[in-house]
Amino acid sequence: MAYEFQVTQDSADPHVLADWWAETLGWRVEPSDEAFIRRMVEAGHATEDETRTHHGVLVWKAGAAIRHPDGLERAPRVLFQLVPEAKTVKNRMHLDVRTGAEDLTPVVDALVARGAKFLHDGRQGPFTWVTLADPEGNEFCVSR
Repeated sequence: MAYEFQVTQDSADPHVLADWWAETLGWRVEPSDEAFIRRMVEAGHATEDETRTHHGVLVWKAGAAIRHPDGLERAPRVLFQLVPEAKTVKNRMHLDVRTGAEDLTPVVDALVARGAKFLHDGRQGPFTWVTLADPEGNEFCVSR
């Protein structure tokens, strides 16, 4: 039996990081169902403290998710979840972003201008990549 999965990333500010990654990948942040959230609070199933406003929209404070524009059939959902502790060590798993661009320099420069941090260049045989960290310090690689 094959299972479906989502990728979950711990985050200090899930909504801001989801926005950053959605822009980086050309994906979409999943919309918030404000009416549902309000009903959950009004019914006592959730509290106001479990919500926040992001870009003028009521959202769950605990997380935000992004999806490929072609849906879950194309790529798994990525969920950014709120955690209280800061990142302290290197990721054991990371995303590899394949751009298809012949020259990675403009892609990397644009990501750094938007808040990524350059970590190092990598090479194995004919394959090259650039390792960066997103605005919260999570490592990822960019390659062709």
